[in-house]
Amino acid sequence: MTVEKLQKDMMEAMKAKDKARKDSIAALYSAAKKAGIDAGCREDIPEDMVDAAIMKELKSIKEQIETCPKDRTELLEEYNARLKVFEEYAPKLMSAEEVEAFLKDKFASVIESKNKGMIMKEVMPVLKGKADGKVINEVVASLCK
Repeated sequence: MTVEKLQKDMMEAMKAKDKARKDSIAALYSAAKKAGIDAGCREDIPEDMVDAAIMKELKSIKEQIETCPKDRTELLEEYNARLKVFEEYAPKLMSAEEVEAFLKDKFASVIESKNKGMIMKEVMPVLKGKADGKVINEVVASLCK
């Protein structure tokens, strides 16, 4: 995902007077711009940095949904609407089967050690942003049995 695409989609939502969608996209745009500024690349923000910012926002909104009291229905509706928009922009993550196949192909020698900590140390930098950490952890745990 590019910052320019987020900005363009935010403008379209503004023109369509879709406040909820505009606000959601604006949150993603803001997070991506902040990540770029923090990294010192204010104008030319790489796509992987934008994707990382989107994933961070996605994780945050999921946590908000989990911790929100069930009787606050209007807040839950707002969070769920925001989650749907965030998921549209989130990069597609690898499934558990894809992660397992990737690990067996690329990290067969490390997996043979059955040392979960060592495997995670090797695998996480390669799969960061490509697969959910929980999925990776579950797959590694099943391979270490």
